[in-house]
Amino acid sequence: MDILKWRKKNSAIKSYAHFDKRVSVGNNFIWNYITNPKSVAHHGFYPFIRSTRKFKKYNKTDGVKNKERPICYSAHIDRCIYQYYSFLLNERYNQRALDDGINNVAIAYRNNLEKQNNITFAKTAFDFIKANQDCFVMIGDFTSFFDKVDHNYLKSQLCSLLSVTKLPDDYYAVFKNITRYSFWDINDLLTINGLPNTQKGIRELNEKETVLSSQEFKQHKKQYLQRNGNCGIPQGSAISAVLANIYMLSADKIINNYVRELGGLYMRYSDDFIIALPNISVSKFNEVYSWIMQYYKDMPGVELSPEKTKLYHFCDKVVFSYESAEEELTQKSRINFLGFSFDGTEVTIRDKTVSKYYYRLYRKAKQIVESDFISPNGNPISCRNLYRLYSCKGAKANLGMKGGNFITYVNRAYNTFDRAESVKRPVRKHMRKIRKALNKPQ
Repeated sequence: MDILKWRKKNSAIKSYAHFDKRVSVGNNFIWNYITNPKSVAHHGFYPFIRSTRKFKKYNKTDGVKNKERPICYSAHIDRCIYQYYSFLLNERYNQRALDDGINNVAIAYRNNLEKQNNITFAKTAFDFIKANQDCFVMIGDFTSFFDKVDHNYLKSQLCSLLSVTKLPDDYYAVFKNITRYSFWDINDLLTINGLPNTQKGIRELNEKETVLSSQEFKQHKKQYLQRNGNCGIPQGSAISAVLANIYMLSADKIINNYVRELGGLYMRYSDDFIIALPNISVSKFNEVYSWIMQYYKDMPGVELSPEKTKLYHFCDKVVFSYESAEEELTQKSRINFLGFSFDGTEVTIRDKTVSKYYYRLYRKAKQIVESDFISPNGNPISCRNLYRLYSCKGAKANLGMKGGNFITYVNRAYNTFDRAESVKRPVRKHMRKIRKALNKPQ
């Protein structure tokens, strides 16, 4: 991507408040500063602000589970630096991916695969499996991928990408402050500002010019400032995504070469990967499985999640699952990858994804019904927002447009998967279900 086009695309000023005033790469002074290696090498990075994103995961088997994910966001000038160096590293990574033959292996966080997404990647994987009458499949997931990144190993991969034995001073400054970073919990900032730990309190904090004055920062930093340990990089920074791909550079090349020699397919989307091996024996599949498991066991900072490592055999348009590579086939199953599910004949949107959609829909409808269609201010509730968020009425007619809702996503998947009715089936009656939920007696 052309650097000037990239700058224009990323020139918007972020609305959140931080320890510094709001700036962006569109500002000429800021641009000259972050593109000067000497300035970056001596830059004093601010602490991150860490917030905990709480969300609910729902499926038919386990019901609702509360989940938490810590997200760190950087000061505005630091974000500009991370953005710029992320661009530089992405450009180098893209060329290295081509040179190493892994351009279609690492498929997440890429700025040269903009017309592709998880839908097209899932279709590529399932099409490969379907094209073979007999195929073994391994699905894997890394445990707490970003939290376990080994700093020394990351540095070695960065040096390899940059073709240096020692990181240049500016790159080292960026590396040091994204690994051994400090952070300030947003709850403590709310307390210092006398604001409640609520969405309203966070909005009021973000309306300030800075979250603390320089005097308040000096006064409270000894008590509240925290530091990251010997591993991990923050989720949420502008550079973390490309660093995750760089971290896997050697692994992706070695595993891809190994799998391709067997006529197979290897794809990795962040911390999820799929390996498909056609026309091999059970014993050979066991050998490959053992090799993969051992490789990741020996790799610093990478841990495979045992409960999310799944083994399958696609044969005669049926998918069977294994409990382990050494055991016999157990039962008919479905291969789940990137939000889609394949049973050997048809592809559908994963049950868990659909369940989450309906859970949120019904929760919103229940709130409206229980309020007797009257808002807290005493005004009638039109339900327009419910339909905008959860129905075809809120889906953009043009699928290429930004925005839309889950139905927009379903329509896009429907077209990508050659207009397969199985993709649309779970939401075919969504309008009827919304009306029924709104008419449901209390």
